Amino acid sequence: MPPTRRKISLIYFVILTLLLVGLVPLVLTGWFLSDKSGRELRAAENRYQIQLVQEKARQIEMFGRRFGSVVSSLSTALEIAHDPSVISSAQTEAKLGTILRENPELVALYVKPANADSLSVYRREALSRDDVESISAEITGTPGKLAIGQPRLIDASGVSVMSFSSKVMIDGSNAATIVAIASLQNISQSVVGINPTKDADLWKAGLPIIFVVDQSGNAIFHPDSSLSAAKRPMIDLKIVQEWLESGGQVQSALVPFSATYNDKTYDMIGAYSTAQISDGYNFGIITMQDERKALASVGEMRSQAWLISMAFAVFALVVGFVGARFMTSPILKLAAAAKKIGAGDFSARVETRNITEIGTLGRTFNVMTDKIEEQIANLAKAAEENRELFVGTVKALAAAIDGKDKYTRGHSERVSRISVAIGKRMGLEAEELETLRISALLHDIGKIAIDDSILKKPAALTEEEFTIMKTHPQKGYKILSHIPAMKAFLPGMVMHHEMVNGKGYPHGLTGDQIPLQAKIVSVADTFDAMTIDRPYSKGMELPAALDRIRDLVGTRYQSDVVEALIEACNSGEVANGIVRQLAAARAAVAETEAAEPIKLVA
Repeated sequence: MPPTRRKISLIYFVILTLLLVGLVPLVLTGWFLSDKSGRELRAAENRYQIQLVQEKARQIEMFGRRFGSVVSSLSTALEIAHDPSVISSAQTEAKLGTILRENPELVALYVKPANADSLSVYRREALSRDDVESISAEITGTPGKLAIGQPRLIDASGVSVMSFSSKVMIDGSNAATIVAIASLQNISQSVVGINPTKDADLWKAGLPIIFVVDQSGNAIFHPDSSLSAAKRPMIDLKIVQEWLESGGQVQSALVPFSATYNDKTYDMIGAYSTAQISDGYNFGIITMQDERKALASVGEMRSQAWLISMAFAVFALVVGFVGARFMTSPILKLAAAAKKIGAGDFSARVETRNITEIGTLGRTFNVMTDKIEEQIANLAKAAEENRELFVGTVKALAAAIDGKDKYTRGHSERVSRISVAIGKRMGLEAEELETLRISALLHDIGKIAIDDSILKKPAALTEEEFTIMKTHPQKGYKILSHIPAMKAFLPGMVMHHEMVNGKGYPHGLTGDQIPLQAKIVSVADTFDAMTIDRPYSKGMELPAALDRIRDLVGTRYQSDVVEALIEACNSGEVANGIVRQLAAARAAVAETEAAEPIKLVA
């Protein structure tokens, strides 16, 4: 017997490690302090950004409400007067002039009576009468009592304006429309700043950027006036995308994101808030800044902490390198073997020779791997047997139900095959297809509780009998709902008689309320029912059956499900199987009943 090689105990390496722990507190202290400072600074910056965009949003909302109230007040006053002649009177024009003088940001007021000439007062240095007429014409056709127009640039003066309109309703009819046109210059400067700055300079300097976008993501206010004048789309920024996706439902939120400008990527911190000008009309107020610039002081603190720590770490690295490499080599082998096992390679084993404790761990690991490999094989075998038993039981149960009537023999199996063919055409995953297959097999399970006199009746059912027959989905649900493993198969069974127009049963569901599983089984069930022979009717030929099902799109069936069936039939995936099965079934009936064979066209 060869002599046993002496192995080195792990305790010596632990002692060596303990000698170096004096360095750890220094490194951790420096890291934690800088990390804590970074979190506090980030939190402070986040709070500032949230407060900033919320404040700017309130300013814009106050702007919108102020000028919305101007037209609303005028509209209310004229409605109280209840005299259409007052609308176009000199007193009304004088009042418009007074309001214009009292509101420096108001550049025009316009009144368009329903049956008289329009009145308008405006600031000539800001816009012309044609501008007033053009802007008013755009907004007067907008439905609703109060309407707000899109921001617009007056080319001649370079002034950006927004229009507000309100209808004057007298005796239930629109007697006039009042339009107020307000300058956006002051509110724009209040939101994004007085001094215009080029977009490239803002990015290069890492300065905070505050801008406003409309519901299409186009710039309305921006420090770079050329962007707002051109209404440049800003949806390339993730923060703008998130605001648009929120649909104005989120009042404000923080958004860390990455952005690319001039082929350079920046890590940004930003926030947005929603300014609701009116119902359904929102602006997004966005602020963002280069994270590196915003948290520059944290980086400096960390750099200093790392420099001090690295000076003490050099000696520890030199001394510990050889010992650490010697100690970690077998551990790395163990880790590599564990990764292989995690990836499914249960044949991986480890061999360790250097350290006693690790050698013991390696042998234990190998024993564990042997047991795992054995158990995995047993579980896989048991799972396959259980699956086959389950599917076999379901098929037997479906066959027992179909077997009550020779005309429906094999119906559930055919519906299952047709459903799977449709599901494949619709791109369902393998697991979804398996669930669909079982659901289709079970779709008529409730008929086991229906009296045979109804099921086997050789003529059309009476209204009372049909009412009883319509209960079979609910009866099937009562049978299977108590079995947890059947939960995934219930939608196709319970709802396969629902119609997209809501006239199906048992629940009268419509459209998207009906699960896709049920929609597929419904089409497959109807298709099979149309193409098989009944005591009181012969099965339809394939083209006629498909045309009939296509006619029911939008009332009974969903179009993409029907198209998937038609594609499967055209490719032969469904039609060939139907022909083979029904030909055999009809031949058997022909032999027993001496009837003429029915030709089925596929």
